[in-house]
Amino acid sequence: MLDTAPLISAVQPAADRLRTLPESGLRRGAAAEGLALARELAVRAQRLEFPGRTPRELPDVGVFVVGDQLLVAAHDLAEILREVDADHELADAVGLVQLATVRIAAAATGKR
Repeated sequence: MLDTAPLISAVQPAADRLRTLPESGLRRGAAAEGLALARELAVRAQRLEFPGRTPRELPDVGVFVVGDQLLVAAHDLAEILREVDADHELADAVGLVQLATVRIAAAATGKR
């Protein structure tokens, strides 16, 4: 069984950061970056779980819950990666999270 701890370990700081940012940082673009990442992780999970089906888009339910959305999407992807034992997909997702974490931090501080 595939160990998906690296994905959860990579996404946890980004989700925590989004949960603790003030509204100004979230609206500066950090929430949009977090939502884009959550949506991409959700799409990847859906493509693995339901091949051939068009993935549904994760809804935008507001800047104050994007950290939770990100963590849920990452856990969903981790679960399906364990089931299909897709280590190459895991490495790709971890890299994606690492890049997005930098973008989230930059957007939060306004230093893009």
